[in-house]
Amino acid sequence: MRVFPLYVHCGISGFESPAHEYREIGLSLDQLLIRNPNATFIGVASGNSMEKVGIFNKDILIVDRARKARHGSIIVANYNGEFICKIWDEENNCLLSASDNQSPIRLSEGDVFQLEGSVPISVRQHDEHLNLAALINGNV
Repeated sequence: MRVFPLYVHCGISGFESPAHEYREIGLSLDQLLIRNPNATFIGVASGNSMEKVGIFNKDILIVDRARKARHGSIIVANYNGEFICKIWDEENNCLLSASDNQSPIRLSEGDVFQLEGSVPISVRQHDEHLNLAALINGNV
């Protein structure tokens, strides 16, 4: 857990604003969430196959290409031309969903598989009408 200091000015005199005594350090979500900025991209989850690990439809995925994916890592991969988010079962060479309704995907030599990166962080979108693409392009 990271602790961010909050500087408090304690020498209040006169009739200053009650909020004057508090000064927060500027925080950046980039600095909090992204460890490898040059190797990180953001995606949006689609579907409900990862709900048991806390990734829901339309959640934002922070995908880090520099972070080594290991057995059991949540990853984003290009699987036969489709970007998917799954749990990597390195020992059995398959991709697992976090759902009882979906079977493991066994990787075979005929499959096109490209590991894009691991997902150390996902961010929940509480506003179902939020359009991330429009937000990124400045159209919101």
